[in-house]
Amino acid sequence: MADVAEEKRIVVAVDEGDESMYALTWCLKNFVSPNTENTLILLYVRPPPPVYTSLDGTGYLFAEDMMATMEKYSNDLAESVMERAKRIYQDFDNVKVEKKVGSGDARDVICEMVVKLGADVLVMGTHSYGFIKRALLGSVSDYCAKNAKCPVLIVKR
Repeated sequence: MADVAEEKRIVVAVDEGDESMYALTWCLKNFVSPNTENTLILLYVRPPPPVYTSLDGTGYLFAEDMMATMEKYSNDLAESVMERAKRIYQDFDNVKVEKKVGSGDARDVICEMVVKLGADVLVMGTHSYGFIKRALLGSVSDYCAKNAKCPVLIVKR
């Protein structure tokens, strides 16, 4: 009887912080099984582009090049995050990697993408904010743990 490899689709939410890279490392070392076919989906969510009127606060028109510069910065940041992640996963041969970039409120985009991508599990780091910061800023990992339509593994550093 031949062993049938079961495919696991693991979405890992990554961002600029060290916490998400730690979660990715932890996932690869402790959660990914060498006996399964693993698809690791790296998900980076860009903040939504700022909404401006055509006039700034002083009444001057925003220049096209200013908007293009902000878009380029956002793309460069996404590429930088994916490059950092690649340095972590490149030595794991049993993992197929997909990269996805979304835009919007991270909480909503992550919860929508795990459904769209057919995730078996969502892995994410946590900033470990205290009660006050979490109340003011909101916790993406807490929101996803309560609202994602798949199991959520939160890796605390």
